[in-house]
Amino acid sequence: MTTLFGIKNCDTVKKARQWLDQKGINYRFHDFRVDGIDEAMVQRWLAATSLEKLVNKRSTTWKALGDTCKNNLNTDNAIALCVKHETLIKRPVLEYCNKVYLGFNEKTYADIFNS
Repeated sequence: MTTLFGIKNCDTVKKARQWLDQKGINYRFHDFRVDGIDEAMVQRWLAATSLEKLVNKRSTTWKALGDTCKNNLNTDNAIALCVKHETLIKRPVLEYCNKVYLGFNEKTYADIFNS
């Protein structure tokens, strides 16, 4: 099952959803704000990618965090932070064939889905 995780009003998520729809690719959309997020999800993504790639340090949420929090970021506290502040996660997160992909790039998606 292909699952796209994100926030429905995020421009990058909209682009990814539109691309998937145009290509006729079946997927399930999991909205962080509507469907929630839990530690197991974040742990699964961190097992597949790095903390530096998963946490969106360009986000408004990241910028609003205190310096102590930012300077002491590690896997354990990042999981709790991402569950509490889902906008810290780079979007969208695509789970396909037991792999995790972050962000949206048309060429990358074309390669993933052989389109």
